[in-house]
Amino acid sequence: MDTDTVYMRMALDEALLAAEKGEVPIGAVIVCDGAVVARAHNTREIDTDPTAHAELIAIREASRKLGRWRLSDCTVYATLEPCPMCAGAMHQARIERLVYGAPDPKAGAVGTLYDLSNDERLNHRFSVTSGILSEESSTILRQFFGKLRTNRTTGPPSVDEV
Repeated sequence: MDTDTVYMRMALDEALLAAEKGEVPIGAVIVCDGAVVARAHNTREIDTDPTAHAELIAIREASRKLGRWRLSDCTVYATLEPCPMCAGAMHQARIERLVYGAPDPKAGAVGTLYDLSNDERLNHRFSVTSGILSEESSTILRQFFGKLRTNRTTGPPSVDEV
């Protein structure tokens, strides 16, 4: 199994933790010099924070652990294509590389709707690898939202239902 797949499986584990808590199941992992320095999942509902996306939480954690804001030697693994806010944070953190699973046709900002990773007007660009475990990432999201629609009166789906 290649390293991108290994780290994306970790991000998928984070997504399942988010689903278990009733959060949109998106996970992120940040790797620096071959070591995982941060893992996170969405906590917007729990934290009542619109910025509590998995990628932003992981970037904050990686910066704290590494003691610096420049993460120019780090790779972010995310289960869903980042939104403009998260892609902007990757730009600001000088992330070297992003690997993501499923594209986001509603808010994708690294190729689908926008491409903040490779905009020549910006002072930093980062490489992007897409489609790693895309089907697994999409399935988790589809099942979560399907159960949410079906069970509106019974609350969020459990991890067993996802």
